[in-house]
Amino acid sequence: MKDNNKNKWENHYQSCTDNFPSAAEVLSINQHLLPKKAIALDLACGRGANAICLAENNLNTHAWDISSSALELLVKQAKKKSLTINTETRDVSANPPNANSFDIVVVSRFLDRSIIDAIKSAVKRNGLIFYQTFTKEKVNTSGPSNPEYLLDKNELLHFFDDWNILFYKEEGLTGNINLGSRNQAMIVAQNNS
Repeated sequence: MKDNNKNKWENHYQSCTDNFPSAAEVLSINQHLLPKKAIALDLACGRGANAICLAENNLNTHAWDISSSALELLVKQAKKKSLTINTETRDVSANPPNANSFDIVVVSRFLDRSIIDAIKSAVKRNGLIFYQTFTKEKVNTSGPSNPEYLLDKNELLHFFDDWNILFYKEEGLTGNINLGSRNQAMIVAQNNS
């Protein structure tokens, strides 16, 4: 099963020919919350747009993904921008980060509920998590269809209900569904334990 997952993502990233993506909205609009110095991780980074953003903010940036092809694309982009990013081919579901190892963790478009506690414990005291992923309540078919990879209403908020919530957004189907940030929930939370 894990080999099939790895192959799926290798094939996906080997076929990427479009422009390099932008950082997740949760990170791009909340960059002002980043500290001046920190060790940061873009977890399950894909092509690493979040890692690029973190490195552009002068943070010691690490990027992990199961796909070496995705990481190769990231390294090329980082080189173009004269940025240093430490990449690692890693199945984060099988091998999540160690406790107290990062000041900042960014997760976007990835959900594995079995490692939420490990992700939380990886963030040092007063560190931040920037998390954005797909919800079950959607206005269109973007994102995964498997409910295992989709958040229930306010589920992301509940994952971090024991942390200091700095930012939360989940618009669902309220109001004009043609505007706003639909299909995803996003949070910035600080580990105050």
